[in-house]
Amino acid sequence: MKKLFKVSSIFVAAAILLTSLSFFSFASETGITYYVDSVNGNDANEGTDINNPVKTVNGLVGAIFAHGTKILFKNGGEYECAATLSCSGTKENPVVISSYGEGEKAILKTNERAEILRLLDCSYITVSNLHLVAPNGGGIWIDTYNQTSEGIVIDNVYFTDMQNYKVHSRDDFSNGAASARAAVMVKGLPAKSRYAVNDLTITNCEVYNCGNGFLIWGSWNDAQAPWCEEDEIDPIYNEGLLIKNCYFHEMDAEAVVVGICKGALVTHCRAINCCQGEGVDENGEIEYFTAAMWFWGSESSTIQYCEIAGQKNVGDGMAVDFDSHTNNCTYQYIYSHDNIRFMCNCPNYSGHNGNTVRYCLSVNDNKGRSTTAVGAQGEHNFSFYNNTIINCGEFQIKNLYNAYFVNNIIVPADGATIAYDIDPSRNNIIKNNCYYKVANPLVDILSKNTVPGFAGEDYSDYMSFVLSEDSPLIGAGIEIDDDCLTDFFGNKITSNNIGCYAGNGVDVEYNGENILQRIVRMILDFFETLKHEIIVIFD
Repeated sequence: MKKLFKVSSIFVAAAILLTSLSFFSFASETGITYYVDSVNGNDANEGTDINNPVKTVNGLVGAIFAHGTKILFKNGGEYECAATLSCSGTKENPVVISSYGEGEKAILKTNERAEILRLLDCSYITVSNLHLVAPNGGGIWIDTYNQTSEGIVIDNVYFTDMQNYKVHSRDDFSNGAASARAAVMVKGLPAKSRYAVNDLTITNCEVYNCGNGFLIWGSWNDAQAPWCEEDEIDPIYNEGLLIKNCYFHEMDAEAVVVGICKGALVTHCRAINCCQGEGVDENGEIEYFTAAMWFWGSESSTIQYCEIAGQKNVGDGMAVDFDSHTNNCTYQYIYSHDNIRFMCNCPNYSGHNGNTVRYCLSVNDNKGRSTTAVGAQGEHNFSFYNNTIINCGEFQIKNLYNAYFVNNIIVPADGATIAYDIDPSRNNIIKNNCYYKVANPLVDILSKNTVPGFAGEDYSDYMSFVLSEDSPLIGAGIEIDDDCLTDFFGNKITSNNIGCYAGNGVDVEYNGENILQRIVRMILDFFETLKHEIIVIFD
């Protein structure tokens, strides 16, 4: 068994005790590289020579901790760490905490109820090429008390074994990554200060067997009270967040929360089998709600090119979720499958404004109902277009105001229906969609109701939902003036189609219906829908 070495003292002395400078000396010169090798090191060494590393970080007493300083852990070793830093590099010369040498990633580990790394009032620090393990704690907590944080980078870090057990309530987001069972926590909800964390970049990371993934929070108002009156909301947003090429899997709760951010981008990530906590008690009553990737109180932010699958939380478990005062945010190019539901937006206060869902594919998200908005506050100026929704549960087109709901394919699961509001004063444009295996809603009675003409029948293969060149949906869409250049499948948009495919079609046979078959099916669909609506009314 590999011996664990205590890292805390080096960082705590350098970080919290800045006034006494009891561990590191700080200097204006560019920092030095220090090497730590738990197998072949010797604490009698200075640690500045790769051939003469220290054995533990406690051997680095007196090291100069300036901008550009690097502390590198030898790969293949394990190092105990529960550390707080309050130091900064520069954009050109960040402080670096990383690894060196051959072999598996160096492991930083704590068994304490603490974070492996707490970055307090830090800027321009890079954490990379490490493996973080915290059975009773959390990964990295980025927090601000006295100043804005900028330019932190977390790259190629593997987060595992962080309190991945069943719970009976929402996690505590207010007191760091350890309390939240999180790989990365930014500030908290509520936050402790009005200083933001800007230009945070998290790339090429994997989160496995953890309670939560990356929980990003800004500051909601002066009182730091997230549940307040609308006129008390005065957010300090985290700006410039980038989360890219990250893989979250086998987790009790959530992968990414984009909370109180502006201009955030989550792209090319996968959240597979997250939200495994079903969130119900022994009587089947819902205890708490979790979703894999969602917005809370954010502005002008995007989640795109992500795969979200296998969620089990009964209360939520959706791919698309605009929550609590989120405006002008977008989900696009999302592959959602085998979740509880595809979408459930939760506006409060006076509702959301300007949110968009486009070019997404949902398959088998059918254990619960999807809804455009829960509650009368509603989604205002909501755009939902060129999405393909296959084998979904009940789909609710409700609580929309000045919405644009066009060019979508919706095929419910057997017995599932479409629910909707009929209120012309809300000025919604709901048209030019395609429904199949269900009657058209009255608010969209003139849209197509036909066999879409997909290229395949394998629901486990997203390429099955490309359209045949003979599909009646090819060229049948409304042209939309937006910034999208490609469709869900990555094809250049060459045709205004209905659904998430925007090419000219593929050469496969279109197995459509003749007129008699269509009439009979639509009559049966109508009575099936009517039966379910009567059951709902008198249940």
